[in-house]
Amino acid sequence: MSDSICGRVLRQMRLSALLLLVTLLTACTNLPPLEGRSTTYAMPEPLTRDTRLGRVISPVVQKHSGESGIYALRDSRDAFAARWLLAAAAESTLDIQYYIWNDDVTGTMLYKALLDAADRHVRVRLLLDDINTDGRDEKIAALDAHPYIEVRLFNPFVVRSPRWIGYITDFSRANRRMHNKSFTVDNQATVIGGRNIADEYFGASENTAFADLDVLAVGPVVQDVSMDFDRYWSSASSYPATRVLDSVGPAGLERFQHEVNAAMESPVTLEYRQAITNSRIMHALEEGHLELVWANTTMVSDDPAKGLGRAKDNELLTDHLVEVIGQPQESVHLVSPYFVPVERGTRMFTDMEQRGVEVTVLTNALEATDVAAVHAGYAKRRRELLEGGVRLFELKRAPGAPGRSKEAGPLGSSGVSLHAKTFAVDNDKLFVGSFNFDPRSAQLNTELGFIIESPELAGTLTDVFNTDVIANAYEVKLDDDGDMYWLERTDQGVIRYDQEPNSGLLRRGVVSFVSLLPVEWML
Repeated sequence: MSDSICGRVLRQMRLSALLLLVTLLTACTNLPPLEGRSTTYAMPEPLTRDTRLGRVISPVVQKHSGESGIYALRDSRDAFAARWLLAAAAESTLDIQYYIWNDDVTGTMLYKALLDAADRHVRVRLLLDDINTDGRDEKIAALDAHPYIEVRLFNPFVVRSPRWIGYITDFSRANRRMHNKSFTVDNQATVIGGRNIADEYFGASENTAFADLDVLAVGPVVQDVSMDFDRYWSSASSYPATRVLDSVGPAGLERFQHEVNAAMESPVTLEYRQAITNSRIMHALEEGHLELVWANTTMVSDDPAKGLGRAKDNELLTDHLVEVIGQPQESVHLVSPYFVPVERGTRMFTDMEQRGVEVTVLTNALEATDVAAVHAGYAKRRRELLEGGVRLFELKRAPGAPGRSKEAGPLGSSGVSLHAKTFAVDNDKLFVGSFNFDPRSAQLNTELGFIIESPELAGTLTDVFNTDVIANAYEVKLDDDGDMYWLERTDQGVIRYDQEPNSGLLRRGVVSFVSLLPVEWML
């Protein structure tokens, strides 16, 4: 047999082996059936009025017909304390939906809160996106083993490790994630916004922190969140953990409870627990003196079918936003950690400026972002935005220990990296939620948020731009020659940078390279 014939035979054998491997992997990654999963719904609000929360909240809600009560959770520890206290007060149901839930200090404390609630016979439904559960299968299975807790995984990976197999065999589905965040108690109160469950979001990390924003809400919008949770819970992307994970049984639950109880007594956890007992919201909630802003509030979210690429345009959050907000007339103040406006968004903002609408944007500086590739998608459009009149600010990397000083960053909490997703329109309406102004939020991930018709809250964000942002962000500008530069305002004066501040040549080079690649749609 000649060398050329041998070569062709070897190539064919390799191709056949590769095809066989792909076939076997695909066969091993078929999702389990959904038939026969339990059917549950949020407890109707009238049935929870006699709970501890209901007795406090219902009389107040009835005085504000049609409006919802909103409390902005700017401080990271207040944001955790709100969840901690609400879970402790639960008597009927806990419906919880998150993109990330780490098993660190704050994640473990909330594990404890869920287990304690379940031990009180509170029904707990926990819906987690499966992208960030790697290495936590046993803990999730242990939670699910509790008779009063059910866990479901959104767009799960059938092969638990390595996860990349799921991307190879089912990339279209695996690339779509549930980015929603909500924490709803007794269908009486809910917390939604940008924070995931992890130390860096709640001022419990010494190394990383995020400046973020949530809101606590009571009133009619809570029922909207509960109905939306039911939609996701029963969607074609939500799989009972028992069908994806190996069971650990009662013994596994008992081991997990011992592990959680031991962690609650660790020095770092005790220190954090002491810190949140001093939070403002802790005292206000315990004393029933929480000052709420009452406003017409609309929940907007994506159809969960988006997780399978099956949602129609009029079923997407972006469509609902335009429908509720309409056309801005005077101003837009936008905060987005991962701001990738692409061509369409860039044109929309510059067109607003031409109509006389003042557009101001705050995003992460290169030195502060935790995802440099996403910064490339923003940097690609930065010059065009500036030429169109859009005012751009980039949050600096905050000095000092993260999460320790409320004065060190915008939105009321310090942070190494901006993570809040919010915008105000015409100083009249405020959006708060999980939606990043990027293609991934618009087209791939599912999202959730509130549109709050409150000049008071919308004006607060405008004030943030006029105070905190000026002090804690670089302003990006163009000089008379069309060259880009950055201004930093300090107590010693204004400092000018002619390239991305406090970033090395390699990091800037990576951003420049990524900006040339056709990956904007994935950022």
